[in-house]
Amino acid sequence: MSCGSNEPDPIVEPPIPGDFYFGSDLSYVNQILNHDGVYKDLNIVKDPYQIFKENGNNLVRLRLWHNPAWTKEVYDPAGSQLYNDLKDVEKSITLAKAQGMKVLLDFHYSDEWADPGKQYIPAAWEEIKSITVLKDSVYNYTFKTLQYLNSKGLLPELVQIGNETNCGMFFSEAPTGFPTCNVCDGSWSNMGAVLNAGIKAVRDITATTTIKTKIILHVADPKNVQWWFDNILSQGSVTDFDMVGFSYYPLWHTTVGINDISTSVSGFKSRYLKDVIILETAYPWTTAGDDSYNNQFGPQTPVSGFPFTVQGQYDFMKKLTTEVKDGGGIGVVYWEPAWITSNLKDLWGTGSTWENCAFFDFDGNKIKGIEYMKADF
Repeated sequence: MSCGSNEPDPIVEPPIPGDFYFGSDLSYVNQILNHDGVYKDLNIVKDPYQIFKENGNNLVRLRLWHNPAWTKEVYDPAGSQLYNDLKDVEKSITLAKAQGMKVLLDFHYSDEWADPGKQYIPAAWEEIKSITVLKDSVYNYTFKTLQYLNSKGLLPELVQIGNETNCGMFFSEAPTGFPTCNVCDGSWSNMGAVLNAGIKAVRDITATTTIKTKIILHVADPKNVQWWFDNILSQGSVTDFDMVGFSYYPLWHTTVGINDISTSVSGFKSRYLKDVIILETAYPWTTAGDDSYNNQFGPQTPVSGFPFTVQGQYDFMKKLTTEVKDGGGIGVVYWEPAWITSNLKDLWGTGSTWENCAFFDFDGNKIKGIEYMKADF
């Protein structure tokens, strides 16, 4: 009892152990394993999903493309299967859940990469001329995808409706007459209609399921979060989502420094009354490469105090996670920490542009970086 009161003190629930998402995007893993990639722990070959689980990972993020026929056509001779399509995602979710990890399904709504610089329309939708038809297409595709996964006992715990949608969706090389969803040109209403269609599909599926899938919206760079979310709420009328998600690559996103992430996260959480999660981040452990495919990170200047070393990568991830936790954030997802070099092919090369940012060395052995998830925060 409080002094001078007959009312009982309010019950304060302690935090639930493990309620923070330590996530990794493992979208490339199946393709790497099929093309001579090998993962090891202390020189012992191991299932990569097991390696991540054993090192504290509790969330696996997976991208989903609409019809990525190119993922088999880039091989010579052409491959026998697609990657990052529904069947490949089904396999990945099965493997992730077998290790007791939760799943974040990232709907790109494209046949290939969707990011701030490009948001290509799926080939099957290019003839659409009406926002009503586009909304229906997004709804039906989202609903049927989740309905199928649920029928297999594989419903994801989290979903993204779009990937790094800074300027919206479906705007790259859009044919004449296609309903514009480019918010950088002011098309917040159409963008909101599309997002709400995807959101409704998730809600309709989970109305009768045990897993109540959480919905995330995603932009790149914390400097864009307030502008984007203010407008999607006020002009796009999108309110029924659960998490504010953003990418934070400190070597690209230099407006907000590492020491200011906690303030940013706290501000977003207070402003939107939503959970906040970093959906993509990465940091190099070396400037060297293991193949002829040019690396995306390495020439940049390191963040002060975090050299491009194994220890520097570990320290950066521990610092970033501390910042997110201090700001009241709910998780950090590392982008493609298993993208080691292999005979994997994409639209631009063979191997990896990210092996110096992976959680594995050039022999495939796990390095210290992956262990940040088990640090004492």
